[in-house]
Amino acid sequence: MEMINAIGRRKSAIARVYLTEGTGKITINKKELSEYFPSAILQYVVKQPLSLLEATEKYDIKANLDGGGFTGQSQALRLAIARALVKVNAEDKKNLKDHGFLTRDSRVVERKKPGQPKARRRFQFSKR
Repeated sequence: MEMINAIGRRKSAIARVYLTEGTGKITINKKELSEYFPSAILQYVVKQPLSLLEATEKYDIKANLDGGGFTGQSQALRLAIARALVKVNAEDKKNLKDHGFLTRDSRVVERKKPGQPKARRRFQFSKR
């Protein structure tokens, strides 16, 4: 199997993933997964598509993460890993799609409007 690459996005985070056959090592920006995401919840989010297909020990993953915060980055990485796994085996697509791992979450922060302190919040009205 050659190297397979995929991309995932969430909010302003972008994840580029390179998947090869291996022992289950996940490297993000030249750091280990546990070093890059110390939180167990974020590590779980990243590994969700692999654990669903019982492929945690099958593939080595190298990822480049850019932009956004840690939550957006972890979810972008999850999408990229799921897309790469579909490229490896197209039969896994239905299972991953049913669990929502192939859907790009398009919600982004709404912009601030002029004359308001935030996107929707208005300045307090004063009658007097």
